[in-house]
Amino acid sequence: MLAERYPYYLANRPRRPNADLPVVDKYSGEVVTRVALADAAAVEEAIASAVRAAEPMRKLPAHARQSVLEHCVRRFQERAEELAQVLCIEAGKPLRDARGEVTRLIETFKAAAEEAVRGGGEVMDLEVSPRAEGYRGFTRRVPVGPVSLITPFNFPLNLVAHKVAPAIAAGCPFILKPSDRTPVSAMLLAEVLAETALPEGAFSVITPSLADIGPLIEDERLKLLSFTGSEKVGWDLKARAGRKKVVLELGGNAACVVDREPGASLDVIADRVAHGAFFQSGQSCISVQRVLVHASHYEALKERLVTRAQALLAGNPRDEATTLGPMIDEPAARRLEGWIQSAVAKGARVLTGGGRKGALLEATVVEGVPADEPLCAEEAFGPVVLLQSFTSFTEALRTVNEGRYGLQAGLFTNDLSRAMRAWDELEVGGVVVGDVPSFRVDTMPYGGVKGSGLGREGVKYAIEDMTEPRLLVLRQRASSDD
Repeated sequence: MLAERYPYYLANRPRRPNADLPVVDKYSGEVVTRVALADAAAVEEAIASAVRAAEPMRKLPAHARQSVLEHCVRRFQERAEELAQVLCIEAGKPLRDARGEVTRLIETFKAAAEEAVRGGGEVMDLEVSPRAEGYRGFTRRVPVGPVSLITPFNFPLNLVAHKVAPAIAAGCPFILKPSDRTPVSAMLLAEVLAETALPEGAFSVITPSLADIGPLIEDERLKLLSFTGSEKVGWDLKARAGRKKVVLELGGNAACVVDREPGASLDVIADRVAHGAFFQSGQSCISVQRVLVHASHYEALKERLVTRAQALLAGNPRDEATTLGPMIDEPAARRLEGWIQSAVAKGARVLTGGGRKGALLEATVVEGVPADEPLCAEEAFGPVVLLQSFTSFTEALRTVNEGRYGLQAGLFTNDLSRAMRAWDELEVGGVVVGDVPSFRVDTMPYGGVKGSGLGREGVKYAIEDMTEPRLLVLRQRASSDD
């Protein structure tokens, strides 16, 4: 399935100077392929090429940018199963989840193709006072210029798509640095882009070492840095980014509130919570980590959720029957196993799961976790969900807000006033009513507040960040009659 080695892409072209970056099968732990590692000179060439491509990209007609994106859609559809198999190997995703991500990759590029020809801007009546009579304003959006994009391992295709597709639609040359743990997916995407007529230098997809990544963050020739990853790294990058625009999509420990009158059956809620908590082994920024359940439903929902966790089949992600694959590596699984053990030592109770074999951590349901334990206060980023009961809706909202993260929250209620109150009071980027916080459509504004980041993704909103308004003012002089 995988080639023996893969290039990186520099100024639209594949380069194979070495094969120094090993890629590991996340289930077997074996090195299965290698990718070329970019050095400092390659990083500099990528930036310089992007700078040279800024004008050609800005002048590229909207229909031409749309054609590039539509070509990508067609090719991703043709190569869908290949892409899914690659995700299984390098990211450890069960095939069902991998195929779902490929579908979202295609949907994201489709949305960008539509946005590419919509433009933007407005006509403004400037006659707001006597001194402005005869003036009219117009705005249009123009690309900011070359942009730097850094993506994580958990969605190696779709999170890349959420940066690359808007950059093309906006007319911005880009340099993408994918995760060094899942680089092959990004190189296959670059392979498709290389089939298009994008101007030379319009894109580079490179895998530099940490020692050589600095210019992608600090170089002032790059006008925007878009980063998805951990909270600690994200805020550090912002501090180093200088005057460029920065968009950060960071971590979370998403909560879901199940109200006294939830508006759905407990079976439906248990299904959705289990999916949100254990989908792709919980390695999602909006994975369900905390579930606050009204006391009247607590025991019944707990029983249902434990049953669903125990029904998951852990194993080789390439097996069609597997529903729970490995975490990204064994150290990540050991870290979360340690958090579970620490919580138990402080009085928490493991209702099911908690065991580990290599990078495979069992689907775990825990109750009674102290609020200051890492398992509750930090981002677990693995297949574990915490349960706690409440009697006061006010207290439930307060509990959700106590943490330093604020990405998305879910709420099951049939009380419209409570839904609106949650929207008013929860300190998060989005409130999902009638479902878990893990729900995302790729066209909606997505991002968080507090420790969860800054700015929004979602194709339209990413394009707004990658462009800026430019104003034209016309003074209309009075003319004599003919």
